[in-house]
Amino acid sequence: MSSSPNPSSILQTAFGFWGSKVLLTAVEVGLFTILAGRRLTGAELGKELRFHPRADPDFFDTLVAMKFLDRYGDGRQAKYFNTPEGAMFLDAASPRYIGGLLIMLNARLFKFWNDLPEALRTGRPQNEVTHGQKGMFEELYSDLPRLEQFMGAMIGASRINFEAFAEKFDFSKLQTLCDVGGATGLLSIEIAKRHPHLTCTSFDLPVVEPIAKKHIAAAGLESRVRTASGDFFKDPLPNADIITMGMILHDWNLEKKMHLIRSAYDALPPGGALVAIEALIDDARRENVQGLLMSLNMLIEFGDAFDYSGADFRRWCGEVGFTRFEVIHLAGPSSAAVAYK
Repeated sequence: MSSSPNPSSILQTAFGFWGSKVLLTAVEVGLFTILAGRRLTGAELGKELRFHPRADPDFFDTLVAMKFLDRYGDGRQAKYFNTPEGAMFLDAASPRYIGGLLIMLNARLFKFWNDLPEALRTGRPQNEVTHGQKGMFEELYSDLPRLEQFMGAMIGASRINFEAFAEKFDFSKLQTLCDVGGATGLLSIEIAKRHPHLTCTSFDLPVVEPIAKKHIAAAGLESRVRTASGDFFKDPLPNADIITMGMILHDWNLEKKMHLIRSAYDALPPGGALVAIEALIDDARRENVQGLLMSLNMLIEFGDAFDYSGADFRRWCGEVGFTRFEVIHLAGPSSAAVAYK
């Protein structure tokens, strides 16, 4: 006997922004960083966060129920402390911190997503420019310290996929790699650490180069990871056996996507590979919710930019001349789409 329709999943999603805002707020106020290695009562934690007494215990217990905090004991003398995940990913002092991304979500995208209906009706972005301000990236790229801070904050969100790619892809027959839009050089660094025979190049705009050099030096990899600067819409890409683009292609419309794919093809030798790392949408467009939501986010951010499936990637690369393709799952909703010349 089939069960009757149940509204639970509808209501869970409809109220999802409540839980999202609780977590984003906790990261923004530095709750997990304050709790690093400590156990505090709600009153003690609220005092350090400068919260009104009304926040205790509801805010902290909500995080416990959501499994983002843990608690020893009950009542007013109970002590709150970080879960292992909170300590690793949400403490700002952790090398695997991903809170920078969450802070951006809270500061920017939470309010811009309120204008999704307008984006769907008009096809136009709903970001700072729409509200009469400078675009986020225009503002960032004009201020090197802020740009460096932002890119550093984004490292945690990319690291798990870059590590997975470095582990799963067969680099044995390749000698050189160029990471296009390399930012801090993270992908090149993670691959170089695991594959000593490779020489890597992190390619990005000139303003980014000193940031990448600093991270490469900190990793002690200056002898095998270099930087190159240019505009990938105006300049040829550096030649390499493998060209990677981590979360780059989805930022652009189809015309610009095809420009980047052609540029990669021209820079690769026969047998070389182009790799796009994204929250790749499944070919049937039925399963990867995060990939589909990311594509809607590209509408919010840029208007005509969009995410894509492995089948889309194969079709575009086939038009340019690539002949063999594969998709490698990385972590969570993300995969590497690979095209071989």
